[in-house]
Amino acid sequence: MVTPKREESEINEEKIVNQIRSLGIDMINEANSGHPGIVLGAAPIIYSLFAHHMKIDPENPDFYNRDRFVMSAGHGSALLYATLYMAGYPLSLEDLKDFRKIDSKTPGHPEYKKTVGVETTTGPLGQGFATAVGMAIAERNLSALFNKGKKEVIDFNTYVLCGDGDLMEGISYEAASLAGTLKLNKLIVLYDSNNVCLDGATTDCFTENVAMRFIAQGWNVITVADGNDILSITKAIEDAKTSIDKPTLIEIKTTIGKYSKLEGTHLVHGTPLNKEEITSIKEKMQIRDIPFSISQITVDDFRTFINNRCKNITEKFNKTIETMEDEDKILLENFINGNKSFDIKDIIYEPPQEKEEALRVTSGKILTTIVNKYPSVIGGSADLFGPTKTYIEGVGNFSSENPIAKNIFFGVREHAMGAILNGLALCGYHPYGATFLSFSDYLKPSIRMSAMMNLPVTYIFTHDSISVGKDGATHQPIEQLVSLRATPNLEVFRPADANEVIGVYRAIFEKESGPSVISLSRNSLPILETTKINEVAKGGYTVYDSERKLSGILIATGEEVHLALEISKRLKTKGMDVRVVSMPCIKRFLEQDQDYIDTILPVEVRKIVIEAASSLSWNSIVFNKKYLITLDQYGASGSKDDVYKKYGFDIDTLEEKVENLLK
Repeated sequence: MVTPKREESEINEEKIVNQIRSLGIDMINEANSGHPGIVLGAAPIIYSLFAHHMKIDPENPDFYNRDRFVMSAGHGSALLYATLYMAGYPLSLEDLKDFRKIDSKTPGHPEYKKTVGVETTTGPLGQGFATAVGMAIAERNLSALFNKGKKEVIDFNTYVLCGDGDLMEGISYEAASLAGTLKLNKLIVLYDSNNVCLDGATTDCFTENVAMRFIAQGWNVITVADGNDILSITKAIEDAKTSIDKPTLIEIKTTIGKYSKLEGTHLVHGTPLNKEEITSIKEKMQIRDIPFSISQITVDDFRTFINNRCKNITEKFNKTIETMEDEDKILLENFINGNKSFDIKDIIYEPPQEKEEALRVTSGKILTTIVNKYPSVIGGSADLFGPTKTYIEGVGNFSSENPIAKNIFFGVREHAMGAILNGLALCGYHPYGATFLSFSDYLKPSIRMSAMMNLPVTYIFTHDSISVGKDGATHQPIEQLVSLRATPNLEVFRPADANEVIGVYRAIFEKESGPSVISLSRNSLPILETTKINEVAKGGYTVYDSERKLSGILIATGEEVHLALEISKRLKTKGMDVRVVSMPCIKRFLEQDQDYIDTILPVEVRKIVIEAASSLSWNSIVFNKKYLITLDQYGASGSKDDVYKKYGFDIDTLEEKVENLLK
């Protein structure tokens, strides 16, 4: 029997909200793990958004001009999954029953590519908020690229659901500040304001006036006094969408754990409800007390709202694309397809006459060529354009007045920069961001999200050695390389000269996906005759060899390759023949076939590593720590030569160490 279609005015929206709540707490109960408080408290918020505002097509969920929704309060995943199911996304009741189970489509926190409809991986609070700022920047840049005349090709909104925890994290403050500066009016944040965090009431730790903070940062702020009032929430979102020059925060006052005995307390935040409590809640909501029971009427009614607003939305977008000029159509399709790889073999690089150059300078030249050639390559620095050499001439400074430009001034906001880059990548860009290597710790959580999502984000870190000298220990990286190298799915490159810098950029931009780090010297270095652009992609290769029987092998990266070459030449005069291997990317090298690895590093030959950073990077290649000439303590302020000498990286000391190890 076919259910007759109902008019929107006949629909009981409260019943739909309660159905979402019921499914959410059933999922948590089935898993015996999860966060029921946000499910019960914030269901009217997410329902109002999806039913009355989100531009979506559940049957074609990835159509490019869709509105983006980011569940920054990632612990509310059960609420999101229940909503996606009800809205018609390809999730089944069985998927909901598998909540938090191994290899399910419904993991404990939202994960990109695991669940259709999840736009980004969120877990650490604040990450989603900042990533959404990147999506809003993408929309602004894309609309400037493609919306010509009266043609509106790109015009999506980015919505965020966040809680007090997200707004306590520093990353959200950084990201909100930049969003206000850039006047990202198509960014709308729904703030589930319930005065509770995991440890207790927010009065114990978070008493600032959030509304005034956002107003001071250039945002609109709208307040909804009753988080159960669907009409008021809907109107607030409608008002937010009319903003011309400001992002909007909608503070919605909710009751965490609505209808439970523990409502309004932190005790309902992250603890599953018992059976008696669930029965009581369902009685109050007039829902059958049967796990995962569904009222088909509520499902159909929810989808009626969506279908009435979004009917044929994908088809209309595709027709719009067909009317575009061929050049614009191809360009937009590149964004839609994610620009999986680039052919940059024709990159032009003019070496300086003196055949010597700081690698950050070489990097800037190569990056300039790439950015000017490929519209989807965009980025900036955390207030370090000059020192990192990442300011690109000829492409303008991104702002509300110049949204087609490509230099993003992130300001001193490393943490937000990383997450914003992720948001750009999720919209089809190949973004980059730059700061000093010693500051990479400030954006490590965002790098981790890049790696989890396999996004093509490039992190450019300069001043990568104790050789920066006089700035002192705070600016001299020691443990950063090993921390980055230990990150799964992240490729870390440390080139030795200009040739290897070119090879690094080729390796990064010619691969299908995944994030990368480029670690670059501040100091000028000779361009070596034996470095090979094409060999960088293998991770490690021989830059100096001997025709006689090897006495040993020196393995080095970056600046230290030059030290290793000098040592090898000195030892040759003493009758010792030492191969030098440049290892710009350990991960890539270890992924080569065993024959290649054994050819470069024969098992029977002693190997010595020279790198002025933590020894822990090298345990998979050199097994005896005495053969690691590395540094496991912080640096000091002084000239490059004095710092090198203090820590045993001057050439005379290194020669003596290597000679003694090879005797």
